[in-house]
Amino acid sequence: MHIIVVGCGRVGSGLATSLVDSGHTVSIVDKSPHSFRRLPPEWTGTKIVGFGFDRDDLIEAGAERAAALAAVTSGDNSNILTARIARENFNIPNVVARIYDPRRAEIYQRLGIPTVATVAWTTEQVHRRLFPETTATEWNDNTGNLQLLEHLLPASCGGKKFSALEIPGKVRLVGVSRAGEPMIPSAEAVGQEGDLLYFAVIRSALSEFHELLGDMKSGNKVEK
Repeated sequence: MHIIVVGCGRVGSGLATSLVDSGHTVSIVDKSPHSFRRLPPEWTGTKIVGFGFDRDDLIEAGAERAAALAAVTSGDNSNILTARIARENFNIPNVVARIYDPRRAEIYQRLGIPTVATVAWTTEQVHRRLFPETTATEWNDNTGNLQLLEHLLPASCGGKKFSALEIPGKVRLVGVSRAGEPMIPSAEAVGQEGDLLYFAVIRSALSEFHELLGDMKSGNKVEK
């Protein structure tokens, strides 16, 4: 899979390194060639001096074949613009953008772009949002029989009730992060594209939970 990282700061360089280590091809774009010093000497990706919102620079970075892009520069406006161009001009399916000002989260939400505020921003969290089909374990109880799992709501489930995403006694939706704001969902609440979901899952029901996620994507079991 080819992935573009825009911004070679602490998060960008760490993300680009972990992605290459995971076997992906990576292009990293930064306006300053000195930023590339953060990359390890053995890093095998492509370094491009330029801007993420410059179409020619994105084409050079492989935007026409990219499966994902992370905009992680130090500027909200640059990240918004880069993310929009990636989505609207190059149809890159998985786009994630860094955000410093949580008040701007609504803008990203309308664009359907997953974000994490800078306070909580880590390389691991960016990695999760580049691969939204994956489920991350946030917590295990002392026995290992109860887990708190994070999953991005599939776009096909936007506008549908959260209650359909549960299995009585086995899987419970306990929290939602929407546009950077946490909420405890009611039974009648509905999802929005970009919602980050937190499930409490009994370990013995993990296979059922993953089947449910598959049905969420296909729409087989999720009712409005």
